[in-house]
Amino acid sequence: MTGSADSVLLRTEGRAAYLTLNRPKALNALTHAMVRSIDEALTAWEEDPAVETVVLTGAGERGLCAGGDIRAIYEDALAGGGTSPAFWRDEYRLNARIARYPKPYVAVMDGIVMGGGVGVSAHGGCRIVTERSRIAMPETGIGFAPDVGGTYLLSRAPGELGTHLALTGTPVGAADALLCGLADHFVPTRRLPELLERLAASPLPEALTGLVEPAPEGRLDGAREWIDHCYAAPTVAEIVERLLASGVPAAKEAAATLQGRAPTALKVTLRAVRQARGMETLEAALRQDYRTSCAALSTPDLAEGIRAQVIDKDRQPRWSPATLAEVTDEHVERYFAPLGEHELRLP
Repeated sequence: MTGSADSVLLRTEGRAAYLTLNRPKALNALTHAMVRSIDEALTAWEEDPAVETVVLTGAGERGLCAGGDIRAIYEDALAGGGTSPAFWRDEYRLNARIARYPKPYVAVMDGIVMGGGVGVSAHGGCRIVTERSRIAMPETGIGFAPDVGGTYLLSRAPGELGTHLALTGTPVGAADALLCGLADHFVPTRRLPELLERLAASPLPEALTGLVEPAPEGRLDGAREWIDHCYAAPTVAEIVERLLASGVPAAKEAAATLQGRAPTALKVTLRAVRQARGMETLEAALRQDYRTSCAALSTPDLAEGIRAQVIDKDRQPRWSPATLAEVTDEHVERYFAPLGEHELRLP
């Protein structure tokens, strides 16, 4: 079995099946064809009695996956948005499938894991982080809201940690990922080859024995006081006010980050995370993510954000509306409007 144009490498060894995202020059960014290949592999392995465990890794030294292929989304947005909804539909269905997969699904979240990379890893049953892990949902920086079920995951982090991460897009390391419920075990990078080898020969609990260690100290636990206070404010504008007034240098840095993010995306994200808290299933959050993603495709901010961050790299996006005050309730409401026959359908 081979992946689409070798961008997904598939192999089985012993009792394990290994799935490697293989676009290292693009930091293993997901294409629609890759999503389909992963789904087809999971179907085959689910029905194969010889496969007991599925293992996800990324090729290269930089990380597991930087997210979806946003250059393709940029080109599609400029062309009228005809193909991205189909990509998101299959991607979100894959995210839901990973969360419900009946066999152990081990995601090795070594290095950079962002956006869509979180979607194919953090919903898995066993999520491994290392000292190199940098996990983030940075979508507000490109005029987008966290998707792939990220709102569901972050809404369940302690206190307001998830709100902070969703709005700022701040990357977290291993300890903070464990604290926020984005990961399960810390294994040093140098021990990963041994873990991958063991998984071919042993059941998952046995393979992990002796490899799991305490993660190096993180940052978020010690910042809970100001994070929980500031991000409990009812609006983004009030969150920024509290951050600026806190007297904590890290809080002021967070405020400066928010002031550079897309105002509409910030308001949409805050509402999405808070609504996800009341959702009982990942599927409900994914349906919401699909609505917000499709709405973003028809606005100027998404293409402009990708242009500024990835295409021209001038880091000077011109958001529309340009300020939080100009983003009306009607602007936000349209992101959550029902899609009728175009709603995301999930089992």
